[in-house]
Amino acid sequence: MSAAVLEAPETAILPRVPAGAGPAALEAEAISAWFSRRKVLDRVSLTSEPGQVTALIGPSGCGKSTFLRILNRMHELVPGAALAGSVRLDGVDVYDADRRLTEARRQIGMVFQKPNPFPAMSIQDNVLAGLKITGARISRSEREALVEESLVRAGLWAEVRDRLKQPGSALSGGQQQRLCIARSLAVRPRVLLMDEPCSALDPTSTRVVEETIAEISRDVTVVIVTHNMQQAARVSDQCAFFLAENGAPGVVVEHGPTEAMFSDPQDPRTSDYVHGRFG
Repeated sequence: MSAAVLEAPETAILPRVPAGAGPAALEAEAISAWFSRRKVLDRVSLTSEPGQVTALIGPSGCGKSTFLRILNRMHELVPGAALAGSVRLDGVDVYDADRRLTEARRQIGMVFQKPNPFPAMSIQDNVLAGLKITGARISRSEREALVEESLVRAGLWAEVRDRLKQPGSALSGGQQQRLCIARSLAVRPRVLLMDEPCSALDPTSTRVVEETIAEISRDVTVVIVTHNMQQAARVSDQCAFFLAENGAPGVVVEHGPTEAMFSDPQDPRTSDYVHGRFG
């Protein structure tokens, strides 16, 4: 293979967590993907610009989530999966043989459709869980500052500051999703991938998560899969329309600034989809 957010408190001590250099450009070029013999993506090329939110839209089964998982090397975990093309983070090949998998996933984080806090861990330990994977060692005071900073950025601190020792699984669904966002932010990623992060949430929780996305995009490049066209229009700067027609693998029909994609799409299939005529 070459194949968010409120400001952190002014008094916080910034911990010595390996930090990225700010939001990064994530460039996928000519990505094709297979599950065994079934080809699900065909030569998809897409660049997510630094500090912007890119929404991936399209009907179910067109390869959006597969593409998202390719961006941080999760696709290769699926038995029988294969891919071709390249993914570059600020020009560096994510799939380079000399690049550690843990480092690639630290810089390119993931938030899933269903909130997945570690049930046996407290809220605080959930936030810090990623540090164990990356091997970062910080002091107790730095851990406390990092927990507060991450929860503030995820829009959750005010709701949980007095119960950090309670299980993360005791939170509501919307709070659990924001806890997962905080956990991802704690390792200072440069890109955050989000696979339908609001699909299981109520409208109030959805609004809070969308506000969080708007805030964190100042510091992190965000790529989000969503089936909600109103959400795509609200949260994203750029939009890419995926489509798989008549059993063919998924392709990007059109991509560009979100406003143009919704108000003046260049392909009639894009217009039909964003205006609800199919999908």
